[in-house]
Amino acid sequence: MTQSARAMKRILWVDDEIDLLKPHLLFLQARNYHVDAISNGDDALALMREGPYDLVLLDEQMPGRSGLEVLQIMRREAPHQRVVMVTKSEEDHTMTEAIGRRVDDYLVKPTSPRQVLSVVTRILEGSSIRQARAAQDFAARFGPLSTNAQQAQSADEFASVYTELVDWQLRLGEAGEDGLLDTVASLVTSLRRDFGEWVIRKYPSWMQDAPDRPRLSVDLVREFLVPRLSSDPVYFVVLDCMRLDQWRAIAPLLAEFFEIEETVHYSILPTATPYARNAIFSGQYPDEIARAHPGWWDASDDEGSLNAFEDELLVEQLKRLTGRDVPVHYEKIFSDRQREQVRGRVNSALKTPGSVIALVFNFVDLMTHGRSESPILMEVARDEAALRDLTRAWFERSTAFDILREAARRGHEVILTTDHGSILCQHPSTVFARKDATSNLRYKFGQDLRAEQKHTAYMTRDQGHLRLPAGRLGMSYLIALEDYFFVYPTKLREYQARYRNSFLHGGISPEEMIVPVASLKPRP
Repeated sequence: MTQSARAMKRILWVDDEIDLLKPHLLFLQARNYHVDAISNGDDALALMREGPYDLVLLDEQMPGRSGLEVLQIMRREAPHQRVVMVTKSEEDHTMTEAIGRRVDDYLVKPTSPRQVLSVVTRILEGSSIRQARAAQDFAARFGPLSTNAQQAQSADEFASVYTELVDWQLRLGEAGEDGLLDTVASLVTSLRRDFGEWVIRKYPSWMQDAPDRPRLSVDLVREFLVPRLSSDPVYFVVLDCMRLDQWRAIAPLLAEFFEIEETVHYSILPTATPYARNAIFSGQYPDEIARAHPGWWDASDDEGSLNAFEDELLVEQLKRLTGRDVPVHYEKIFSDRQREQVRGRVNSALKTPGSVIALVFNFVDLMTHGRSESPILMEVARDEAALRDLTRAWFERSTAFDILREAARRGHEVILTTDHGSILCQHPSTVFARKDATSNLRYKFGQDLRAEQKHTAYMTRDQGHLRLPAGRLGMSYLIALEDYFFVYPTKLREYQARYRNSFLHGGISPEEMIVPVASLKPRP
């Protein structure tokens, strides 16, 4: 912060013993803050009406108008004025009253000049200091992070690099470092390319339970839910289509109520609900589900029909893993309009000892899908940062947050995860297919299927590489890489105009595959 920039900051100090605070005033002035010192509230209000102040230090106990009375008038006349309350009283009700009136900080006399400077600096210079610190820290980490990204060759290494890049996106975004965000974006683009090539090499062996395979969708119930089964209920919550950065945006809201232990898992391919979410609830790959329940699985690739049996799949998996019947209450919530009915059913289910409360919330997925069809949503959620903000805004007022807070209040543990993420797609990839090919934009199944540019997609003719049910003779399987989306040559311009800059899923990218799973333990 330059000396001239600091000189612009104006402070108003209101205290009936202002003459005794001369050392404090000189200390601030020596650091190029302009300080006006006033001994009563009326004169302070008059000065504020003449011109704005960056910060007001307000004594709580003064003759005439008290500090709280002055604050009340300030809030009417200048609602966004930053105020620090200074008082001799250490009583809780005084502090509570001041905080309730939205003061920015609170100091108890006697205060040292250094204490006052610390509070002033945090409020007036904090954002600039954090911005500079973020830039310095990223500069120090850029070299090692680039090296780690280039050398990643295991699931843990790719997850570690991607997680750190997400952290930098959030931190630099909060600091307003747009230039450095462009650098992070270039690292993410490079990582996507390497990640896709690595997944193509490794994924078929994962489907054969290779020793080096990462934690996959099929492992979540066994690893996280079953160890927490007891006489107390436990929640298993799936927020559909939630990226790691979206989770990081809502996690601070939950941290007030839970101790959070976070890790990641890899979504199976295709990274779409009919496959990844079924794998979570069943603990099985799609070919295993199809063999066990041929009537449940068809070739429609329709989410509504293929995900109609999640509750039964979960009951079966829990019995297979525990050897007993575990009571399960399952809800799939598409809208917050039935908030009270959902909460009522959950509270009723909690009366059953040892029950699993399995809840699927589809809002994030609906928002992601709907964005491509809605110009308004496209504008509101125009990029990753805006999508995070919209997700947090929804979650703060959602049935999901209500239920989780109630779980914390009752002392119940929660496993919270997602089935897959999504990626902001920018580049079309032309594919050639027959009319019977599936319609998805990030993955396609069909006969005589191929991509014009081979580097844009993973192609296999062996359904065993993806653990999919056996298809028709000559079936090909195509999954998009990086941020490509599939278009047909006959509808090239229409699809480009409609789906470019859309959040899509089903393909191979860190954003879609490396997704969070969190254990939430209620705070005492």
